[in-house]
Amino acid sequence: MRDTHPHRWHLGRMGAGLLGVAALVFAGLGTAAQADAAASLTPHVTWKRACSQPAKAGEMACGAKRVTSGTTAYAVQRAKAGHAAPDAADAATPSGYGPTDLQAAYGLTSAAASKGAGETIAIVDAYDDPNAEADLAKYRSYYGLPACTTAGGCFKKVSQTGSTTSLPTADSGWAEEISLDLDMASAVCPKCNILLVEAKSATMANLGAAVNRAVTLGAKYVSNSYGGSESSSDSSYDSSYFNHPGVAITVSSGDEGYGAEYPAASRYVTAVGGTALTKAASTTRGWTESVWKTSSTEGTGSGCSAYDTKPTWQTDTGCTKRTISDVAAVADPATGVSVYDSYGITAGWYTFGGTSASSPIIAAVYALGGVPSSGSYPAKFPYAVAGTSALNDVTTGNNGSCSSSYLCTAKTGYDGPTGWGTPQGVSGFTG
Repeated sequence: MRDTHPHRWHLGRMGAGLLGVAALVFAGLGTAAQADAAASLTPHVTWKRACSQPAKAGEMACGAKRVTSGTTAYAVQRAKAGHAAPDAADAATPSGYGPTDLQAAYGLTSAAASKGAGETIAIVDAYDDPNAEADLAKYRSYYGLPACTTAGGCFKKVSQTGSTTSLPTADSGWAEEISLDLDMASAVCPKCNILLVEAKSATMANLGAAVNRAVTLGAKYVSNSYGGSESSSDSSYDSSYFNHPGVAITVSSGDEGYGAEYPAASRYVTAVGGTALTKAASTTRGWTESVWKTSSTEGTGSGCSAYDTKPTWQTDTGCTKRTISDVAAVADPATGVSVYDSYGITAGWYTFGGTSASSPIIAAVYALGGVPSSGSYPAKFPYAVAGTSALNDVTTGNNGSCSSSYLCTAKTGYDGPTGWGTPQGVSGFTG
């Protein structure tokens, strides 16, 4: 895993001279022609990792990426429509995609309005976010989503032991991850209940215990937005923490570009890759996606596991063991999502990216699809509809270099960075 230094997206061929035009448009002072020019800018952001590099083997890092400045895809979209748009780090106003955008992009508008009631999505993270419920309330209220509170029975926060009172030590970096995860689950499945399970530290043993606790408490959809290096212990972790038939367990594929991480490499989970998501009026879908890549070492993870056995439903031939990923969703910080967070930073709105965003999005899509059948492994579900309109096939971009090109380069059909693609409705995520 890498450290928490800032990273930057640069302008494309239009050049830095257009920034002045964009500034006028974003301030509401530009002409329509200037808005069109600004809209062709490449999203341009600086971002910072929420969690630092693990200190030793067996520790995990959260993957949340908080944008600290620049022009996001959302801002460009606003400019094209002739509206003022905030800087990506403006804590006073949302500056990334919200629920309406995500539901539209993934064909979920109808399902989000009618499905999910009574389903529980579990979010597993390390350490405590003291402001989790309050920040979630801010997000849901702003976007007009139904309230989700402890008092109302929708929200519950527990430790890995199940305690609601004896919680882990608070940590501001993991609190950012928690806010991102809770908001993405809410955005995609507004009617779902949310269970936040906080591990006492970021070791695989404690996070794994938190996964088990989530399942014990009845969650059928469990999102994990963290990862670390593979090890020879992974097969034992698989059987101890992730082998839960009838439960959809999603895991971020990682943000270091090409290369396998655990627990995304577990054969029992849905490994979720990341895309850059942008509006495209010229397409029938109205959106387009490519592999998220900032540089050769910064982008969605993918690869061939060194330890984990290949699940029977994977048939690609360039990797004899488990291949990452299975599916994907938006993760690029430059095309990031809006999140409300207040613990350890100025309270307000931020744009986040990383496959930390894509994992809870996919967990929520599973929840919209309904309870997995007893004994099933939901990671298999997208494979049953592979190549159909149930998934948006991502065919452009790469996340690095590799010997079997499909493991790091998008193509028609299955590839490592985005698996079989992104959701187009819920039929690819039902049993």
